[in-house]
Amino acid sequence: MNLALSAEQQQFAASLHEMLAAAGVPAAARSWAAGDRKPGLEIWHSLAEVGVTGLLVPPQHGGLGADPADLVIACEEIGHHAVPGPAAESLAAVPVLLAGASGGRRKGIDGPSLPLEGQRRSFAALQRIPHWLAGLASGELIATLAAPPWLPYAADAECAGLVLLAEPGRLSLARAGEPHQSVDAARTLTEVTAGEILAEGPGVEAARARALDFGALACAAQLLGIGRALLELASAHARQRIQFGQPVGAFQAVKHHLANVAIALEFARPLLLGAAVSLGGLHPDASRDVSAAKVACADAASLAARVALQVHGATGYTAEHDLSLFLTKVRALAPAWGSQADHRARVLAVISGAGG
Repeated sequence: MNLALSAEQQQFAASLHEMLAAAGVPAAARSWAAGDRKPGLEIWHSLAEVGVTGLLVPPQHGGLGADPADLVIACEEIGHHAVPGPAAESLAAVPVLLAGASGGRRKGIDGPSLPLEGQRRSFAALQRIPHWLAGLASGELIATLAAPPWLPYAADAECAGLVLLAEPGRLSLARAGEPHQSVDAARTLTEVTAGEILAEGPGVEAARARALDFGALACAAQLLGIGRALLELASAHARQRIQFGQPVGAFQAVKHHLANVAIALEFARPLLLGAAVSLGGLHPDASRDVSAAKVACADAASLAARVALQVHGATGYTAEHDLSLFLTKVRALAPAWGSQADHRARVLAVISGAGG
């Protein structure tokens, strides 16, 4: 299994980093939290222009039909720059879910072929799903979903043009209730109920399970990117903060903590890329690999958050410091798309034979 990024993928990551670094994301995230989503939506439009919003949309609907590793690259940079909005939902889970529910057959994204007679779809769904997929690819549409029990609420539903409810064996348009504020100020969580049923049956359940894996993979990539940002902020502060006549980064206690974060992030990276390869190759243990990646990335990001807060001291507690944007995102995303306990249980079930 080759986990090294190609030259094209490295260039893709570098170009996204350069674009987002110049986009004023921290200010856009604060505006988003205050209810002004225009700056954040402009960043989403920029992502659409370079193909990010269409990575997992099938080519026949205007997307790129890209490799899951490309999704990981994009979501890592989205996390690295704290871009607001439902990234895992709109970029990963919803395209996979809609493509599968529409009877798609593209290997690697839609999953294995399923008999159409095992799936019931409304005529309205047949008409609208291609339109929605095209909208996702172009960036004109942002989508989110709830998929209990992993996703009991829909994230950022008030900014989404499409809100879905994916229950076991059934996909519906969702009726959104009142949004609740997340610990991340630039994120809301909305309880939804089922509206018009779009599709039912075993094919929908297979698409739902695969969409949840892609969403968890995207969330893990965001967490890895957030962890990188926290390490960078902490390292920069350790070089600049003077104590006892020298930078605090010169003290071994600080160095060791930062080194532990760097090791945790680097150990999580191959698990993340390995999960992307497994999903793209329809490996029978792909779900196990996704869960292992989610656990490793969430743990690494949580460690990065603790260390970054310690290194910054009282400054790190202030909402005015950019550190807060990343600290709260870790707290919001680490339990999202399945808790650590959920994913550890899934890994254990496979390696112990209980999942077979």
